[in-house]
Amino acid sequence: MTPWIHLDTATIPNGGGELKLSRRGDEFSIRLSGVRGELMNSRVHGSEESLSELGCAHLGGQQNPRVLVGGLGMGFTLAAALKAVPPSAEVIVAELIPEVEQWNRGPLGECAGRPLDDPRARVAIGDVANHFKARREQFDAILLDVDNGPEGLTHSDNSGLYSQQGLAEIFDSLHPEGMLAVWSAGADSLFTIRLKKAGFKVSIRTVRARPGKGSRHTIFLAQKPWRSASR
Repeated sequence: MTPWIHLDTATIPNGGGELKLSRRGDEFSIRLSGVRGELMNSRVHGSEESLSELGCAHLGGQQNPRVLVGGLGMGFTLAAALKAVPPSAEVIVAELIPEVEQWNRGPLGECAGRPLDDPRARVAIGDVANHFKARREQFDAILLDVDNGPEGLTHSDNSGLYSQQGLAEIFDSLHPEGMLAVWSAGADSLFTIRLKKAGFKVSIRTVRARPGKGSRHTIFLAQKPWRSASR
């Protein structure tokens, strides 16, 4: 069997550990130090694509939509978002770890078809939460493929992103009828309650890691109503 070759290591801010990028032939793997199993594999990306397809489904006929993707990963969420939005769209990717962008501009980028080369895409290095706290930007769709979902795994600050205060900030960062889509490793009834308390109309979809097979993951779809109650 072809052995794995270690390519690079990146440090996650605020004591989140290390990400390790490896390659075996045309297959890539990202692992988190201290955690068994893979965080990402280039052969398993169906649920990431579903996140974008479901989160951007309402944007087909819209002019100049703005989409924010939280977490670049291996680029599959971004690539699917670019396929789902019109040519006039702008898609911003907030990525916490600079090395992840470098990996996607290198050999890893071939896996998702080099979505960073698309002129509609722009990378913003930093915490995705910064786009919400200032409340100066508004988006038509926000796709969060951050960490392990509402229950953080790699970065403790992500718990604030999914808190009641964090969801209120996200709500205010969406245009009316804008969609928040959140990838999660599993169901989370308490998160659903928090989304509804924040004012969202919520639906939940179960998707597969690979077409028709593989692990089941959860996509939370939270839409901001056209008219929402004032805070």
